[in-house]
Amino acid sequence: MRFAAAFACFTGAALAACSFLPTAGPTTGEVIDSAVQNSRIRYDVVDVNANVVATLLAQPEPSFRSRFGAQGKPPPPTIGIGDTISVSIWEAAAGGLFGTSPTPGVSPGSRNVTIPDQVVARDGAISVPFAGRVPVAGRTPVEVQRSIEQRLAGKAIEPQTIVTITKSITNAATVSGEVVNGARVPLSVNGDRLLDLIALAGGAKSPVYETFVKLSRHGVTVTIPMETLVSDPGENIYGWPGDVLTLVRIPQSFSVFGATGDNAQVNFTAEKMTLAEALAKAKGLQDLRADPAGVFLFRFEPPAVVGALGAPRLGTGPDKTSPVVYRLDLSDAQSYFLAQRFPVADKDVIFVANAKLNELQKFFTLLNTITGPVITGIVVKGSVHQ
Repeated sequence: MRFAAAFACFTGAALAACSFLPTAGPTTGEVIDSAVQNSRIRYDVVDVNANVVATLLAQPEPSFRSRFGAQGKPPPPTIGIGDTISVSIWEAAAGGLFGTSPTPGVSPGSRNVTIPDQVVARDGAISVPFAGRVPVAGRTPVEVQRSIEQRLAGKAIEPQTIVTITKSITNAATVSGEVVNGARVPLSVNGDRLLDLIALAGGAKSPVYETFVKLSRHGVTVTIPMETLVSDPGENIYGWPGDVLTLVRIPQSFSVFGATGDNAQVNFTAEKMTLAEALAKAKGLQDLRADPAGVFLFRFEPPAVVGALGAPRLGTGPDKTSPVVYRLDLSDAQSYFLAQRFPVADKDVIFVANAKLNELQKFFTLLNTITGPVITGIVVKGSVHQ
């Protein structure tokens, strides 16, 4: 009887102290209650359902097509300051201003001369013998050809000219960053798409799912995943003169804590990942510990997403974002379909709460550790007295 009374007293005291047992994190109820009661760190709990998933998937993503796609192909290339120009001039007969020896493949009566390559000066002009300073900046090669022929008319014998851009500085795009050979890439007359420019620079050095493409044009910069550029032809828009295309390697990852097989930081292996895939990479929920109704995902959401969800705009996170905790109840079989569509973002934190019975199990384990030797001693002592 005395042992039973002592055991009862000890059990009551231990149960009262159960809340002080070590734990891997808050319980499901504590996460939900803290959203209301904790005024120091405010956040909102959103139960994941079909509408929430549809809202997240409907949020617009950065897009080259929506921002730059309307521009289409660039206009025909023109000559710019700093470009290198070659000018060849033909005359219809000997005895003219240029040359004394025939050109191979041209009739014996014709004569020609090629003026050494010139860089277009800051005044936007080049020098042509007997034609003076010829303005070329902002003009096409054909327009310059006609201008030179008009200036030489009456001086040369039926002059004909060919103007070519041997090296273009202005009609080029710059490709840099995580590419094999960063360079200024000349644009072809027919137009080059962004993937063409990246290929001309040797291609990307990093895995596609870790690479982001940053396009700067006319003072506007947009960044999208390279996997999107590769998989969506509409994003592969034409490059324009002066474009700066930068490839940046940004490894994406999420962290998992609580009652899962692994508590770790996990890297993405694709551009996009769902909550179901993320939990699988963490080796799923532990049968003896996890509360299937307590799967939480912590994230800072921008004001547009918070407004679409109908959640309060707290604005306490970086860049006026709001802390949102998404809760998924995996005790409901339909939630597994939602988990297959719920998008995981970079730097998300996933937490799986312990089941309520797990705390009781820890208590009995602790109780057995403490009382086991006492009970054994009492049993042995009783046996001796008998």
